Amino acid sequence: QVQLVESGGGLVQAGGSLRLSCAASGSFSSIGAMGWYRSAPGKQRELVALITGGGSPNYADSVKGRFTISRDNAKNTVALQMNSLTSEDTAVYYCNALYRDSSGYKSGWGQGTQVTVSA
Repeated sequence: QVQLVESGGGLVQAGGSLRLSCAASGSFSSIGAMGWYRSAPGKQRELVALITGGGSPNYADSVKGRFTISRDNAKNTVALQMNSLTSEDTAVYYCNALYRDSSGYKSGWGQGTQVTVSA
Protein backbone atom coordinates (compact mmCIF):
# COMPACT_ATOMS: atom_id res chain seq x y z
CA GLN A 1 0.00 0.00 0.00
CA VAL A 2 1.18 3.53 -0.77
CA GLN A 3 1.01 6.57 1.47
CA LEU A 4 0.94 9.97 -0.22
CA VAL A 5 1.75 13.07 1.78
CA GLU A 6 1.16 16.52 0.29
CA SER A 7 2.71 19.78 1.38
CA GLY A 8 2.96 23.35 0.19
CA GLY A 9 -0.61 24.60 0.30
CA GLY A 10 -1.57 27.89 1.87
CA LEU A 11 -2.93 31.37 1.35
CA VAL A 12 -1.67 33.50 -1.52
CA GLN A 13 -2.80 36.67 -3.24
CA ALA A 14 -4.14 36.59 -6.77
CA GLY A 15 -1.29 36.63 -9.24
CA GLY A 16 1.00 34.85 -6.82
CA SER A 17 2.59 31.42 -6.88
CA LEU A 18 2.63 28.25 -4.81
CA ARG A 19 4.43 24.97 -5.14
CA LEU A 20 2.79 21.74 -4.01
CA SER A 21 4.77 18.60 -3.32
CA CYS A 22 3.74 15.02 -2.76
CA ALA A 23 5.91 12.17 -1.53
CA ALA A 24 5.00 8.51 -1.90
CA SER A 25 6.11 5.88 0.56
CA GLY A 26 5.09 2.40 1.63
CA SER A 27 5.07 -1.01 0.03
CA PHE A 28 4.89 -0.96 -3.74
CA SER A 29 6.92 -2.33 -6.59
CA SER A 30 6.38 0.55 -9.01
CA ILE A 31 4.54 3.82 -9.47
CA GLY A 32 3.00 4.79 -12.76
CA ALA A 33 1.16 7.99 -13.50
CA MET A 34 0.96 10.61 -10.78
CA GLY A 35 -1.35 13.56 -10.74
CA TRP A 36 -3.02 16.41 -8.94
CA TYR A 37 -6.74 16.82 -8.55
CA ARG A 38 -8.73 19.52 -6.82
CA SER A 39 -12.09 19.92 -5.15
CA ALA A 40 -13.73 23.29 -4.77
CA PRO A 41 -16.94 23.95 -2.81
CA GLY A 42 -19.95 23.04 -4.91
CA LYS A 43 -17.85 21.50 -7.66
CA GLN A 44 -16.85 17.99 -8.56
CA ARG A 45 -13.28 16.87 -8.08
CA GLU A 46 -11.39 17.60 -11.26
CA LEU A 47 -8.08 16.61 -12.74
CA VAL A 48 -5.57 19.47 -12.70
CA ALA A 49 -2.45 17.84 -14.09
CA LEU A 50 -1.11 14.36 -14.73
CA ILE A 51 2.36 13.09 -15.48
CA THR A 52 3.13 9.62 -16.79
CA GLY A 53 5.87 7.39 -15.50
CA GLY A 54 7.92 8.47 -18.48
CA GLY A 55 7.47 12.14 -17.64
CA SER A 56 4.85 13.22 -20.17
CA PRO A 57 2.57 15.89 -18.70
CA ASN A 58 -1.08 16.65 -19.34
CA TYR A 59 -3.02 19.64 -18.05
CA ALA A 60 -6.56 20.78 -17.65
CA ASP A 61 -7.33 23.61 -20.05
CA SER A 62 -7.94 25.95 -17.13
CA VAL A 63 -4.34 25.68 -15.91
CA LYS A 64 -2.37 25.34 -19.12
CA GLY A 65 0.42 27.87 -19.29
CA ARG A 66 0.20 28.60 -15.56
CA PHE A 67 0.86 25.26 -13.82
CA THR A 68 3.75 22.87 -14.30
CA ILE A 69 3.83 19.29 -13.05
CA SER A 70 7.09 17.44 -12.51
CA ARG A 71 8.26 14.26 -10.84
CA ASP A 72 11.39 12.69 -9.42
CA ASN A 73 11.19 8.95 -9.94
CA ALA A 74 14.22 8.30 -7.76
CA LYS A 75 12.51 9.98 -4.80
CA ASN A 76 8.93 8.97 -5.68
CA THR A 77 7.77 12.56 -5.57
CA VAL A 78 5.57 14.75 -7.72
CA ALA A 79 5.32 18.52 -7.62
CA LEU A 80 2.95 21.13 -8.97
CA GLN A 81 4.26 24.64 -9.59
CA MET A 82 1.32 27.03 -9.73
CA ASN A 83 1.80 30.52 -11.10
CA SER A 84 -0.56 33.40 -11.85
CA LEU A 85 -3.07 32.05 -9.38
CA THR A 86 -6.65 33.31 -9.40
CA SER A 87 -9.55 32.89 -7.02
CA GLU A 88 -10.82 30.14 -9.33
CA ASP A 89 -7.85 28.04 -8.23
CA THR A 90 -9.03 28.00 -4.62
CA ALA A 91 -9.64 24.37 -3.68
CA VAL A 92 -8.34 21.40 -1.79
CA TYR A 93 -5.63 19.78 -3.90
CA TYR A 94 -5.12 16.03 -3.80
CA CYS A 95 -2.17 13.99 -4.96
CA ASN A 96 -2.92 10.74 -6.76
CA ALA A 97 -0.69 7.88 -7.82
CA LEU A 98 -1.24 4.69 -9.73
CA TYR A 99 0.97 2.02 -8.26
CA ARG A 100 1.59 -1.70 -8.24
CA ASP A 101 2.03 -3.81 -5.16
CA SER A 102 1.92 -7.53 -4.43
CA SER A 103 -1.81 -7.71 -5.08
CA GLY A 104 -1.94 -5.77 -8.33
CA TYR A 105 -2.52 -2.25 -9.63
CA LYS A 106 -4.14 0.32 -7.36
CA SER A 107 -4.83 4.01 -7.01
CA GLY A 108 -3.79 5.97 -3.94
CA TRP A 109 -4.76 9.41 -2.66
CA GLY A 110 -3.20 11.91 -0.34
CA GLN A 111 -5.09 13.65 2.43
CA GLY A 112 -5.34 16.93 0.53
CA THR A 113 -3.85 20.36 1.01
CA GLN A 114 -5.80 23.60 0.99
CA VAL A 115 -4.94 26.32 -1.51
CA THR A 116 -6.69 29.64 -0.99
CA VAL A 117 -6.23 32.53 -3.41
CA SER A 118 -7.40 35.90 -2.17
CA ALA A 119 -8.59 38.57 -4.57
